[in-house]
Amino acid sequence: MSIYETNLDQNLANYTVLSPLSFLERSRKTFPDQIAIEYEDYQLTYKQAAKRCNALSELLKSYNINKNDTVAVMLPNIPEMWECHFGIPMAGAVLNAINTRLDYNTINFILGHGEAKVFIYDSSYSDIVEKATQNIDNKPILLEVVDKVAGLKESEFAQSHKILNYENELNKFLDLEINYQLPKNEWDAIALNYTSGTTGNPKGVVYHHRGAYLNAIGNTLVWEMPMFPKYLWTLPMFHCNGWCFPWTVTERAGTHVCLRQPAGELIVNALIKHKVSHLSGAPIIMQMMADHLISNNIDLKQEIKMMTAGAPPPEAVLGKMKSCGIDVIHVYGLTETYGPSVVCAWKTEWNNLNPDEQAKMKARQGVPYSVQEDIKIVDPKTLKNVPQDGETIGEVFTRGNITMRGYLKNEKATKESFEDGWFHTGDLGVWHEDGYIQLKDRSKDIIISGGENISSIEVEDALYKHPDVVAVGVVAKHDEKWGETPCAFVEIREGSKVTSEELRIHCKNILAGFKVPSEFKFIEIPKTSTGKIQKFKLRELIK
Repeated sequence: MSIYETNLDQNLANYTVLSPLSFLERSRKTFPDQIAIEYEDYQLTYKQAAKRCNALSELLKSYNINKNDTVAVMLPNIPEMWECHFGIPMAGAVLNAINTRLDYNTINFILGHGEAKVFIYDSSYSDIVEKATQNIDNKPILLEVVDKVAGLKESEFAQSHKILNYENELNKFLDLEINYQLPKNEWDAIALNYTSGTTGNPKGVVYHHRGAYLNAIGNTLVWEMPMFPKYLWTLPMFHCNGWCFPWTVTERAGTHVCLRQPAGELIVNALIKHKVSHLSGAPIIMQMMADHLISNNIDLKQEIKMMTAGAPPPEAVLGKMKSCGIDVIHVYGLTETYGPSVVCAWKTEWNNLNPDEQAKMKARQGVPYSVQEDIKIVDPKTLKNVPQDGETIGEVFTRGNITMRGYLKNEKATKESFEDGWFHTGDLGVWHEDGYIQLKDRSKDIIISGGENISSIEVEDALYKHPDVVAVGVVAKHDEKWGETPCAFVEIREGSKVTSEELRIHCKNILAGFKVPSEFKFIEIPKTSTGKIQKFKLRELIK
């Protein structure tokens, strides 16, 4: 036995599991009076916020919520949503933050598949929650959040069904001393996030405490985030747990500035009112901000840094943001990698480039976070690396500590995604000579609209349900506002007089609103000899 393996064992004094829960404890103890939450004129210190998280944990325990029980949450970016990122795992449970824009059938599937024991939702979503919870064998306990800051009231659904009120329930435990334990194993699940899925139902991505901790640290490193930032919540916290920023900003003892509805004017007003220093969001958020700032000739007095991802940011939008004095950092990631795991790390020599060239460099996805191990682009058939020539297209592979545990209840998909010891992203891109990757297409035909993933197959399936539709192909169409929107090429039955508006209404009855095609084109769909739709020809038609 080696000398380094003798009497040098792991013990309580020299080893603690990595969990983002420790960030809240440190900020509570070290900076108790620092403002943790700002929402309009509502404020909470870290001492107060930690008390509320602990109360949520104790509340869940009173419902017999234990380790690995799922607690589903459907809330906008309000203080209660942030509380759930700590209070739920403090109880040993797993946070399942649900996309607030989903249709009730998908929500119903998620609740059942994730075996949610409790469902916390905003009163404004009561109609869809009622539909989504009708046909569940083991119905979760429902807790309704009433956002009084926004002037909301208890829903009729809550009144008629005697649904528990979140605040009333929480108040029962607010006087208790903070008393929780870190997980015994950092591999324990902390969150469950569902992808949009390319076929059928979405897949449940499982995060562990270690990954959430490391990605939070990674965010601070790539952004060089100082202590006490003021972070504006424009990015939905249901997106990969807000790219892990509920934990990131808390580690920095920063202030979470909540914003219920991200719109250009509201964002800019919040930036000014709360003296915001940092925010994140899809390129559409940048477009909203830039349009309002420029059209109203607003000069932001403070330095603001923004992180963007979700779709390759248009060079024109990056240029607008720079002209507004907002420093943008471009990152890339997936639900399976805790959100951002790749960053377009800026090189000092790029400072000498003209603005257009700088925007071109910044539009690339980049290199791995320091807490992620590696990335490469390979030929998806041979699994061999493609040349780093910036031209040869291959599939993006990545691996490291901020990669999911796997897909919940889906051994086949998990095994396939981790083949050869790498995570297969399904995204296609090129590899530049300097090691930076750049996305070019998506092998799974995912459309990214306003930061939301849309499965082209799901949209096609909806259109195929119309009796007059013979064939359909859905591809991404560039959109200045949303980045991408679905464009549907439709072949209709001979003699049919169906219109675009009829198809739009048809889709709205099946799909979430953001998944409905922005345009319908009636053509004879190009197909191979075997009947496979040639999507590359469809993409050429919209160029």
